[in-house]
Amino acid sequence: MPGIRVKDGESFESALRRFKKKCEKAGVLSDLRKHQHFEKPSERRKRKENAARRKALSRTRSR
Repeated sequence: MPGIRVKDGESFESALRRFKKKCEKAGVLSDLRKHQHFEKPSERRKRKENAARRKALSRTRSR
């Protein structure tokens, strides 16, 4: 779990913004969503295939 230390004179909003960025970089939210409910192996395979297809498509478009 990422943590931050609030600097002297730093507002709560900016500290919260830094914390959210750290959580996003650490992948906390995506991991939480992934473990929110059980995913069948076939669903996982489909999701990974779709992600690979989207990634390959974006690579061909960028060239």
